[in-house]
Amino acid sequence: MEILIKAGQLILSLSILVLFHELGHFAFAKLFKTRVEKFYLFFNPWFSLFKIKRGDTEYGIGWLPLGGYVKISGMIDESMDKEQLDKEPEPWEFRSKPAIQRLLIMLGGVLVNFLLAIFIYIFILFYWGDEYLPTENVKYGIMTDSIGESIGLKNGDKIISVNNKDVTNFRKIIPEILLSDNKTIQIDRNGTKKELLVSDSMVAKIIKHRYPFIEVRIPFIVNGFTKNSVAEKAGLKKGDKIIALNGKEIHFFDEFKYRLPDYINKEIVITVDRNGKELDIAIVVPKEGLIGVAPLGKLDEFFELRKVNYSFFQAIPAGISKGYNEVGDYLRQFRLLFTPETEAYKNIGGFIAIGNIFPSTWNWYAFWTMTALLSIMLGVINILPIPALDGGHAMFLFYEIISGRKPSDKFMEYAQITGMVILLSLVLYANGNDILTYIIK
Repeated sequence: MEILIKAGQLILSLSILVLFHELGHFAFAKLFKTRVEKFYLFFNPWFSLFKIKRGDTEYGIGWLPLGGYVKISGMIDESMDKEQLDKEPEPWEFRSKPAIQRLLIMLGGVLVNFLLAIFIYIFILFYWGDEYLPTENVKYGIMTDSIGESIGLKNGDKIISVNNKDVTNFRKIIPEILLSDNKTIQIDRNGTKKELLVSDSMVAKIIKHRYPFIEVRIPFIVNGFTKNSVAEKAGLKKGDKIIALNGKEIHFFDEFKYRLPDYINKEIVITVDRNGKELDIAIVVPKEGLIGVAPLGKLDEFFELRKVNYSFFQAIPAGISKGYNEVGDYLRQFRLLFTPETEAYKNIGGFIAIGNIFPSTWNWYAFWTMTALLSIMLGVINILPIPALDGGHAMFLFYEIISGRKPSDKFMEYAQITGMVILLSLVLYANGNDILTYIIK
C-alpha cells in the first residue's frame, strides 16, 4: 500500500507538471498563430488511451506515464518527423515565425513551470502558513550518527551557525552546509565554542548516506511498538518516559539507542516514568539489538515551533520570494554535480528516488510542497543547453538572433538526435542508480 500511495502521488504530481509545461508551449504557439498538431499527456507509442481532435489539434492521453509533448508544425522535435521539412514553409509553421517568437514558444514551458511553482507556494503560505522549528529553540542540542561524528559533531552539540551565518530554520542546516562555498559549522559544546570544517570528501559521504546526519535530540517517550515487540510484551506502554537503563540515568533517545547493542542476548532493566511513578521493566535484548519501540517524534511536544500566517496579499510576495530562493538553491546543487570531489554525480536518482521523496501516507501539504519543488526542477533541467531540451532549442535561437544566420535543418536534425542520445543515457544512468540503491542493495 505504501508503494501505491507514493506511486500515486508521483504520477499525479508529474501529470500536473507535464500538463502545465506543455500548456506553456501550446499557449505561445497559439498566440503566434502556429499550428499545434498534437497535445498529449504521457507518451503514446503505437496507441493512445484517449484522443479527440478539435480544429487542427489532436488532444490525447498516452499509456506511457513518462512525460508528455506537443507536436508543433514545422519543428524538428523528438518525433523526428521530417516530411514537412521537405516542403516549402507554410505561414502557420514554426519555422516560418520570427526568431523571437520561436524563442518564446520554446521557453513557454519553462516559464510556466516557474510560475506554477510560485503559484503553489503562494497557495501553501496562504492556506497553511509557514511553520518551522527555529534553530535557537533546539534546547537539547542535536543527535548525530557516524557521518556527523566523522565531521567532529557529538550528540548534544548546539549549532550556532553555518559559515558564521545564522540559519533560522533548523531543517535548513544540512542544505546550507552542502550548498555553501566555505563549509564550516559553528557549535556550542557544553559552553565551549568550536568550529568544524566539512571537506568535499565529507560532502560525498553525506550525499551517499541519503539520510540526515543531524537530527533534533529528544527525550525518550514511548510512542508506539513494532510487530512482535519484545518491549510491548515485557510491559512497556505508550506514553512511558524511559529514564534509566540498568540503573544508569538516561535523558535522551540517542543515549538509549547507542547503549542497547552492548546488551544483545542479555537481560536489561529499563526504568520508566509512568504518570509520575517509576517502574522497572526487565527485557531480554534480541540478537538484532532492538526492542521494537518507537520514540515520540512530534516536535511540538518538546519545542516551541514558530508559525507565520499570511493573508492572501501577504502570501503573494512571500510566495515569490520562496520560489526565487528555491530556484537559487537548486541551481547551487548543480555545482555539486560538477565538483568531482563530492561524487554527487554518483547519486543522481531516477523515478524511484523521486517517488521516495513523497510521504508514505497521503498528505496534501507535502504533496503540493514536493510538486512545487519538482516544477522548479523540471524548469531548471529543461533550460539546460542540451539539444532536444527546450534550452538546447533556445541556445540555437539565441545564436540565430545574434548572428542573423539560422542553423540548417540538417544540423538541427543531427543536434536533436545527439540530444536524445544524451538524455536517454542520463535516464538510463539515473534509473540504473535507483536499481542499485533501492532494489539490489
